[in-house]
Amino acid sequence: MTIRIILADDHPIFRDGLIHSIEETGALEVVGVDGSADEAIELAAVHVPDIALLDLSMPGGGISAAAHISQAGTAGAVAMLTVSEDSEDVTAAMQAGATGYVLKGVSAAELRDILTRIAAGEAHVSPGLAAQMLRIMQNQKPAERQPIDDLTKREEEILRGVAAGQSNKEVGLDLRIQEKTGKNDMTIILSKLQARNRVEAALIAQKAWAEK
Repeated sequence: MTIRIILADDHPIFRDGLIHSIEETGALEVVGVDGSADEAIELAAVHVPDIALLDLSMPGGGISAAAHISQAGTAGAVAMLTVSEDSEDVTAAMQAGATGYVLKGVSAAELRDILTRIAAGEAHVSPGLAAQMLRIMQNQKPAERQPIDDLTKREEEILRGVAAGQSNKEVGLDLRIQEKTGKNDMTIILSKLQARNRVEAALIAQKAWAEK
């Protein structure tokens, strides 16, 4: 079965050569071509291809097009085609739903092989970029979520007042809420922070805010 591809790249000469390279063996067919993110989104909706092959830096942004096409489900897979070896671009592409990140320096045979594997459900990132991303991921420690992160905006405002030494009445005047309401909110804050009193809550807050 022929693999159907739409191609979006804003450089006509490069695009024409790319189409020839993709279709050379007859196993893959480019069913739609254009040069911007908006046009790529429309092409995907019209053709529902096996792969949407998108230039990262085309007008409107390849990442934006990838996200829209992925969310709409109008292509079997999305692959980025780019000269960028920036790990942030790779990460953004994957977060947008791309399963392929192909560097423009690959040979025609390599490109056809990569596209065939992507159409079969495999993910592709060049080995060098994959190793780079792995190192970055290994060096990134996920931030631990703290109880203070679960406070609402108003609860945080109340707690900031308490941490600054304000009484319930002073907090209420500053935030324009009734003192009773402030007390009730403070009870909820103590529960969320597992603090025994206002002083302990203030200390927990000051420590957490100092670390951010």
